[in-house]
Amino acid sequence: MKKVILFIAISLDGYIADGNRQVDWLNGQDPTSIPDSNYDEFMKTIDTVVLGWNTYHQIVTELSPNQWVYNGISSFVVTHKKLISTSEIQFVNENPCELVTRLKQQRGKNIWICGGANLAQQLIRENLIDQFYISVIPILLGKGVPLFGQMEQALPLKLIKTQTSNGITGLIYERR
Repeated sequence: MKKVILFIAISLDGYIADGNRQVDWLNGQDPTSIPDSNYDEFMKTIDTVVLGWNTYHQIVTELSPNQWVYNGISSFVVTHKKLISTSEIQFVNENPCELVTRLKQQRGKNIWICGGANLAQQLIRENLIDQFYISVIPILLGKGVPLFGQMEQALPLKLIKTQTSNGITGLIYERR
């Protein structure tokens, strides 16, 4: 059965964006170094990406304004905005938990939850994330957008793999 995987980077103090909602701090301790990450290997295991509006907007306006970076991957943007879907991106005004449950029942590879925090928190609350790929960036932001909000109950995890490169620590966990 396909897995739902949250693959995301956080600061050491748990933020996915700084106080200005920026992510220009995602490089490691040497900004000129190219990090050796799990990303390329991970991308071979997925055929679907789900992201919230804020993450989508940041990608298309700041990170990759000239080209959709997930071309060839079924892309779902969860939003309340009435937008017209394209051949590359489906805009859906649907409960994210229901969407992910429906997508998980379809044939294919794993599903990537790309962000943001609100989407991830909803899926975590409903126990829909099977694996967590967390890249911890060596920076303390002090404030920003926290990945994990308050949870009603603990979620026990099992560490599967660790990797370090350029000060970035990649952690892979799955639910116990």
